[in-house]
Amino acid sequence: MSEPIIELRHITKSFGPVSVLKGVDLKVHPGMVTALVGDNGAGKSTLIKGLAGVQPYDTGEILVDGQEQSLRTPREAGALGIEVVYQDLALCDNLDIVQNMFLGREEVIGGTFDEGRMEKDASDTLRSLSVRTVKSVRQKVSSLSGGQRQTVAIARAVLKKARVVILDEPTAALGVAQTEQVLNLVRRLADQGVAVVLISHNLADVFAVADDIAVLYLGQMVAQVPTAESTRDEIVGYITGTKIPPGVQLVGTSTIPVGGDA
Repeated sequence: MSEPIIELRHITKSFGPVSVLKGVDLKVHPGMVTALVGDNGAGKSTLIKGLAGVQPYDTGEILVDGQEQSLRTPREAGALGIEVVYQDLALCDNLDIVQNMFLGREEVIGGTFDEGRMEKDASDTLRSLSVRTVKSVRQKVSSLSGGQRQTVAIARAVLKKARVVILDEPTAALGVAQTEQVLNLVRRLADQGVAVVLISHNLADVFAVADDIAVLYLGQMVAQVPTAESTRDEIVGYITGTKIPPGVQLVGTSTIPVGGDA
């Protein structure tokens, strides 16, 4: 196995008296899909917001390529190649695919947008991901299906030269065919050497595409195990707290809120 592109060590985060992350460790490897699972309130969103530079951690180490980094802003995370595709996708319905993929970082030539180059780069990016469901990169995003919209959001991250792509519930509210389309895209992304972190409540999706599974329980990382060496029942046990791996000791669980994902 390659060295991790991202390694978190002893990460903590509190909001007032509420301790949300308690000494969390996590390793993310290039070319692999790491699923991050846990019940509501486990701390998944807080962990990811820290990696994205949105809500910096209180204490702990963030290693990128073995070098300690401080992620205080989304710009700093982006400069290191960390991109997040949030559940709401943040796409503009009134713009086409090209305009969405280049929004805020348009290519300019002679004082005007270089539409030809942007269109080519958008098409090349979608082609590199073997995306064949989009008829034209000049389609308005409002005309796309849920799976196609998710595809555009992921392709936008790839276009930014992302080395780590974090996907927040990418198959939520999608049908069977669209879910398969997105999961295939996630796998192709990893096959290109990108490190993918997949946040999902759907264990069928997790076991279909993930190389390893990291389980958060009440702010602690209770397990990070290879998918091939684990079972659905085992992971459910870790998520619900009915099964604790050997050597793991839960601390201060009473301070974690039970409603909503922290």
